[in-house]
Amino acid sequence: MQPGTAPPVTPLLRTAAAYAWRLLIVGLLVYSLFAVLGRFHEIGVAVFLGLVITALLRPVADIVAKGLPRPLAVALTLLGGIALVLGVLTLVGEAVAGERTTLVREFRDGIDRIEDWLERPPFRLHPEALTDVQSRIGQFLSSHRSALVSEAVSGAGHVVAVFTTLALAVFSAVFFIHAGDRQWAWFLGQLPESVRGRVGIAGRAAWRTFTGYTHGIVLVAALNAILVGLALWLLGVPLAVPLALLEFVAAFVPLIGSPVALAVAAVVALASQGPLVAAIVVALIVVMGQIEGHVLHPLVMSWAVRLHPLVVAVSVIAGSIAAGIVGAVVAVPLVSVVWSVHTALREARGAARGGAAEAV
Repeated sequence: MQPGTAPPVTPLLRTAAAYAWRLLIVGLLVYSLFAVLGRFHEIGVAVFLGLVITALLRPVADIVAKGLPRPLAVALTLLGGIALVLGVLTLVGEAVAGERTTLVREFRDGIDRIEDWLERPPFRLHPEALTDVQSRIGQFLSSHRSALVSEAVSGAGHVVAVFTTLALAVFSAVFFIHAGDRQWAWFLGQLPESVRGRVGIAGRAAWRTFTGYTHGIVLVAALNAILVGLALWLLGVPLAVPLALLEFVAAFVPLIGSPVALAVAAVVALASQGPLVAAIVVALIVVMGQIEGHVLHPLVMSWAVRLHPLVVAVSVIAGSIAAGIVGAVVAVPLVSVVWSVHTALREARGAARGGAAEAV
């Protein structure tokens, strides 16, 4: 190599460098997107919930609109959905109120049984150790009473934010259900003609996957809740209906939510029915995990994108790190939509190349 000349660059290094700067730009855009969503996460959550409501109620509104004007059909569908949710919450509240006295008595007896159990082999804990733990908890609550009260007061602000987000979600769903297709057509009309076709393909694939995932996860959650509620009722565990509702909500976090909800049920069973019933509930965690992973998801989610369990687990953990419980819920449908869009665009490019080859 002569002095002053640049060293030769291998094709492999040149290709790696070309992909590297593109990946850096993509990573910067993704980071900027998450930074903006983190700054305005209430709006992002409201729009996401609005899309979920639209995916669930749009088919119902389309059926009702065959016999009624579209605005009236949308109003009746939304009011019916709200009435259904309020009815379920009322049922849960009545169940808790009806079992409150019995539950308090059973919990007190259950705590005494747990203490006796811990004092016997193989644990052999000293009775004074358990008494000391209870006194320490009481002292902690007494010494941190002001901090707990301030946390409760600040939590009231979070409650207001939650209701504001829900109101914005319902408000968005009204327009999505009523004229979502016209809004999408208007958005496509603002784009350059060179990208309009690809964006249209990506949008159709994204919405098809999102609606399929939403319908599937709601059905899986409902089946989980029914099975768990029936099992807890047969075992005589109190608060079976509220715990079943907790299972329904927790099932929206794949692989993680259901075991956490059943762990709460195991604690209730331990305090109210003893170690044997609690052990049965723990075994139910394993059984429900197998049913959900090998039966419900493959059957119910067949119309949505199937993701490998490792991808689901990594997505849920990454989403929870990035945005807490909201990120854990949103992560899997987001990854499913992205993969569906990628697949649809790749198939469209392949079809275009095949058509061009036949024309030549």
